[in-house]
Amino acid sequence: MAAMEAPEELKLYFDYKSPFAYLAAEPALALPERFAVRLRWIPYFLRIKGKGERSLYSEWKARYSYFDARRWANLRGGFPIKGPLKVYDSRPAMIGGLFAEREGFFREYTLETYARFFRRELEIDETAAVANLIAELGHDPDAFFRYAQGEGAADLKACLDEGHEDHVFGVPLFLFRGEPFWGHDRMPLLEQRLTEAGLRR
Repeated sequence: MAAMEAPEELKLYFDYKSPFAYLAAEPALALPERFAVRLRWIPYFLRIKGKGERSLYSEWKARYSYFDARRWANLRGGFPIKGPLKVYDSRPAMIGGLFAEREGFFREYTLETYARFFRRELEIDETAAVANLIAELGHDPDAFFRYAQGEGAADLKACLDEGHEDHVFGVPLFLFRGEPFWGHDRMPLLEQRLTEAGLRR
């Protein structure tokens, strides 16, 4: 019997502070069950200006974005998506995601990080808060601290560099065979491409 071909790579650039990346998370996690793909989650910063730095039009757009995200969430049972009270540097949570991927609990960590952040229950810019979550999930917070203070920063930089090479301008952004699909609402088009490529299981 011939050996089965390895699953094809599908990249997903994401940020834990993006409500639309949150909306994409669970459907994305299900893709490898339905298609012969290896989903690579790659952290990439969503760059957001703070109040006073944005134009009035940008303020209106920001308000609309959260309104729209809540509409989509309501279609899936109405899970909370509260707008953050400040602009977050999500590096600690991103490094936490890289650590969770390495240690084999990425799915649990990612879904919990998104849910708590958008309920305003997790400070994703605080390494100690991320470590506490990792401990709650039954993993070693000290190992995370060592990773965050050591190779974690370099691993994150490599992800950001890869994003620049892939011309990532926002999240969530899927990349399949060099073709970008930006936004959780482009997933049906992505799935059509995967089907056309003969990857449906």
